[in-house]
Amino acid sequence: MLEPVRRNDRPLGGRKRIDLADEARFLKSWLDKPLVTGAVSPSGKALAKMMARFVDPAEPGYVLEIGPGTGPVTEALIARGVAPERLVLIEFNPEFVPLLERRFPGVKVVRGDAYAVEQTLDGLLDQPLTATVSSLPLLTKPVRQRAKLLDQCFKLSRPGAPFIQFTYGLVPPIPREAIGMTTAVGSPRVWLNLPPARVWIYRRPV
Repeated sequence: MLEPVRRNDRPLGGRKRIDLADEARFLKSWLDKPLVTGAVSPSGKALAKMMARFVDPAEPGYVLEIGPGTGPVTEALIARGVAPERLVLIEFNPEFVPLLERRFPGVKVVRGDAYAVEQTLDGLLDQPLTATVSSLPLLTKPVRQRAKLLDQCFKLSRPGAPFIQFTYGLVPPIPREAIGMTTAVGSPRVWLNLPPARVWIYRRPV
């Protein structure tokens, strides 16, 4: 069952909107390193909104976003009601880091490797994560590495916190047989995104 979308009328402030320049940045990044960027354009608004709806802004703790790119999901999370100071972003592309810092004042942006999330965030968190939202191109990595990422994020999270991941594929991006007792629930397909995508929500039983 989908969690209800909470309305938030807070203005988005003076941040620049996602625009065609982001498409160009993403395409250039993909052409340079296709296995790192994993997509030729940023997530669409419908997909970003679908990912954000599984984050409860009333739950205390940090929200970790990995692979934010130019920030469409970050924007959706803030619109959902997550305070910028509660957002921690891990971005590997050095060109995207200053862009994210300018676009989202108050958000903590860490340049580093999300697949080594425990090492990347070592000493930076003073409370557990309440959710992890991932736009990483997981299908470019071996299954074992995907499962290890999931395990690391759960170690940093409060009990029951979701790990939220989108995929263009028809099957879960982290296979059920690789996650043990962790549950995996898929959203309806987001047809308004190009290409159409689905969001998967992983939770470890409390």
